[in-house]
Amino acid sequence: MLHIKTFVFNPYQENTYIIYGDNKNCIIVDPGMHNYQEENYLKDYIDSNGLEPIHLINTHGHIDHVLGNKFVADSYGLIPQFHEGELPLVVQVQNYAPQMGIRYEPSPIPETFLSENDTIKIDDEELKLILAPGHSPAHLCIYSEKYGFLIGGDVLFKNSIGRTDLPGGNHQQLLDSIATKIYTLPEGTIVYPGHGPSTTVGEEKRTNPFIRA
Repeated sequence: MLHIKTFVFNPYQENTYIIYGDNKNCIIVDPGMHNYQEENYLKDYIDSNGLEPIHLINTHGHIDHVLGNKFVADSYGLIPQFHEGELPLVVQVQNYAPQMGIRYEPSPIPETFLSENDTIKIDDEELKLILAPGHSPAHLCIYSEKYGFLIGGDVLFKNSIGRTDLPGGNHQQLLDSIATKIYTLPEGTIVYPGHGPSTTVGEEKRTNPFIRA
């Protein structure tokens, strides 16, 4: 069985997720901790529940989703994993974080990268990666067909969609990604977004003002 724990971190109110199995192995997705208190909160949860982090994954490279990469790397020896197309965004964060008054320790850079249709293993379970660009150049979502959930990053929100006015954004590409990659999933699929409350594919197909099925 897989379980999901949500944390809300940093001034952008970003959702950081821990996916963990009954064997206590876990995946950290989009660590957004921007101060020592938030770092300790994440670590205390992991330690108090006896979890063992085995993967660190970034859905994309915007600042609010990578702020905690260095802390996770130092604490658990994990190099972040993301699509190579997000590398320029990750590198740029160290240049503009100080201008925004945000504490940031530069993220480690992987030697290998994730691609569409790769799978992430945790215990006996497999999670599929879905490439859904538009909010960023090579945004990845994490999908479990078995458990019916999608860690969607900043692609689709409850009654909204990701911004496309940031570097690497493309509005039509985002709409196409949602229509062909997200709305084709079963309607009961729970979407855990990068910001705000969870929703379902079916609800967004019926009510999302930006894109309906």
